[in-house]
Amino acid sequence: MPRSNRPRRRGPADDEPELDLGRILTGGRRVEHRRSGSWNVQSVSPAQAIKDYVCPGCSLPVVAGTGHIVAWRADGLMGEASDLAGRRHWHSHCWKIGN
Repeated sequence: MPRSNRPRRRGPADDEPELDLGRILTGGRRVEHRRSGSWNVQSVSPAQAIKDYVCPGCSLPVVAGTGHIVAWRADGLMGEASDLAGRRHWHSHCWKIGN
């Protein structure tokens, strides 16, 4: 008997996972703990990357249109405003292999 290529029923619509509204509102921000301290880390999609930056991990440019990571201290002594002003844009790979 030949097989059918028609899609099968997926079941009730309430089986779909709920969206995490907090993650949507914060842009996927998370806190990572490393030897150098705690860091706020947020992913930037290629569509959101509209400027060029220099990656502190490899000193090469993070070109506009390239998805990357933005990181800033979560445990700085000078306050949240100072920590946010000191944020840096990293290549995703450089951030993963960094300390």
